[in-house]
Amino acid sequence: MQGMPVDKTTKMTQKIRVIVADDHDCVRVGVIRLLQAAPRIEIVGEAPDTQTLAELLDTHACDVVVSDIGMPGMDGASNVVSFLRRLLRARPHPCVVVLTMICHAHMLSGLLHLGVSGIVDKRDTATSLIDAIEAAISGGVYLSDWVRVAIGTSDAPPQPRAGVLSAREWEVFQLYVQGLAVHEIATRLQRSGKTISTQKRSAMRKLGLETENDLIDYARQIGLA
Repeated sequence: MQGMPVDKTTKMTQKIRVIVADDHDCVRVGVIRLLQAAPRIEIVGEAPDTQTLAELLDTHACDVVVSDIGMPGMDGASNVVSFLRRLLRARPHPCVVVLTMICHAHMLSGLLHLGVSGIVDKRDTATSLIDAIEAAISGGVYLSDWVRVAIGTSDAPPQPRAGVLSAREWEVFQLYVQGLAVHEIATRLQRSGKTISTQKRSAMRKLGLETENDLIDYARQIGLA
């Protein structure tokens, strides 16, 4: 009957609606087949690029997005990170589980700061992805074994979601890694040079980046440089 409360038992038996996004057909098909074998998971869409993912999210109810971050982006971009950042800032939004081969600690830390619910390395066991989806839908944060090892190599392992970049910090970060100097960014955005410098430092701190080389390496791995 409409309006009746859903008890915990009913909630646990509801399907978890998942969209799978990866530009490699063999990976996408393999992931879909794996997840289709899980009783609680229902695949509601698949995407080979960010544009298709965006269109699916506009037309399909979805609880969890499982996405690679190296697939073609939107507006000529070569990665999906910018789109995921916008998605995760919206309210409400689906949980995001990243499926990747990246093992750079700063990059993985940055994904956590963006607000993803899980990161699974493609070299980990197949059940890791199902565990990540279950954790995400329960409000947790899941890191697969390879990811934990990679992040553990950092001198200061980050706290998940300790500091999500603001829209202005992300804007400054993108322009800086594209080669613009602080004073050029200040002119373009009509802010003071001191403000731009502060926002750049804040973005680096939140992403766990200590040096200019760390910043360039991070930007290269997510396709911004």
